[in-house]
Amino acid sequence: MSTEMFKTPMELAVYQLHNFSISFFSSFLGGDVVSVKLDNSASGASVVAIDNKIEQAMDLVKNHLMYAVREEVEILKEQIKELAEKNNQLERENSLLKNLASPEQLEKFQSRLPSEAVLSLEHPDLGTSEQRGSGSAV
Repeated sequence: MSTEMFKTPMELAVYQLHNFSISFFSSFLGGDVVSVKLDNSASGASVVAIDNKIEQAMDLVKNHLMYAVREEVEILKEQIKELAEKNNQLERENSLLKNLASPEQLEKFQSRLPSEAVLSLEHPDLGTSEQRGSGSAV
């Protein structure tokens, strides 16, 4: 389009912003945004119409993003729940195995572990040296 049809730089800027906004949101949403025709004779009304369409498009984007985020949060909550259940099961199994193992078996097992792992087995409240050094509670 030629820039001579616009009477002021503001009209040209509004037209360019409109084209950018509509093309951006259309490509982002896959063509869900309806194009707005500019009426150069009533540029004030055009600006309001464009602002309204941009606001609608932004609301649509926000709704799509919120839906996607909620969906992802639900998936992550399920994964956390499954991992917590698995962790509890493994802790129960570990406790059972420790109780059933003879002192000789425990000693043999601990001799195979690195010294930090043995320390954390003997003193679970101390944790590893990394955890102690960072000052974080386990």
